[in-house]
Amino acid sequence: MLINCVAYREGKRLSDIPVEAISDYIQLPDCFVWVALRDADPQELAQMQLEFGLPELAVEDARNSYQRPKIEEYGDALFAVLHTVEVVDGELLIGEVAIFADKSYVLSVRNRSHQGFLGVRARCEREPHQLKQGPAFVLYALMDAIVDRYFPVLEALESELETIEEEIFSKKSHRTNMERLYQLKRKITLLKHAVAPLTEAVGKLYGGRVPQICENTQDYFRDVHDHLYRINTSINSIRETITTAIQVGLSMVAIEENDVNKRLAAWAAIFAAATLFVGIWGMNFSHMPELDWKFGYPFALSIVFCVCGYLFYRFKKAGWL
Repeated sequence: MLINCVAYREGKRLSDIPVEAISDYIQLPDCFVWVALRDADPQELAQMQLEFGLPELAVEDARNSYQRPKIEEYGDALFAVLHTVEVVDGELLIGEVAIFADKSYVLSVRNRSHQGFLGVRARCEREPHQLKQGPAFVLYALMDAIVDRYFPVLEALESELETIEEEIFSKKSHRTNMERLYQLKRKITLLKHAVAPLTEAVGKLYGGRVPQICENTQDYFRDVHDHLYRINTSINSIRETITTAIQVGLSMVAIEENDVNKRLAAWAAIFAAATLFVGIWGMNFSHMPELDWKFGYPFALSIVFCVCGYLFYRFKKAGWL
């Protein structure tokens, strides 16, 4: 689906143009075309390839979704793949944005994502002095918008972790907490897969040898890289905290099981003592002094209760009961 197709010149919007006119506008000096597609079909990509002269391998990657985040050079052109991350009903929805950029065009292809980039276009048009730098600034603006949307997701995951940590010492929710921690770890891993490769790729857009279209915008891409580095650091910190929380949770389960075992052992010892005495006096020998004694039965019961009471006191004092 075509979202918009707009021509710009010297940082100013010229007009919306039909797709068939793209090849004419990109031939004009100081003019570039910015096209946005959503869930593009092969026919639309083929048409864009014809109009812009896009590299075949890059178009194939854009056609075949589920690519790893990356930035590749094809001559003077750049091809970038970024993952969008959204929280939908408590789950992470991973989308993909493929961006083609050259000195005369920017083409973004958004797949499996509900988040649009109309705000990015509006921002760029409000800053004509920045947009005057051409497609490189548009590439930066798109990447910056995608990366900035990682922060709310990260904050939501941090809040979820804090909630689980508060409940981790609750005896009634160990299993639930373990399940939630593993689900949270899976979400963090998904975010990590979106951030880590992109951090490395963006590092190639500033400092040292950089693509030609990025020569005047290196500071902007350094800012994007700084954001990615911060997010990646936070992700690593959360992963370590989750690992620690899982270990603490498992330790709590082990401690609770140990307490149960102690209680069972204490009661077993008490009943064993009672069974010992009852078993001795229950052997029914013919010559047992206690059988002929008037107070033999109360005496036997008293000994059983005293021994069991003493054991109960000792176990209670030791914290086993």
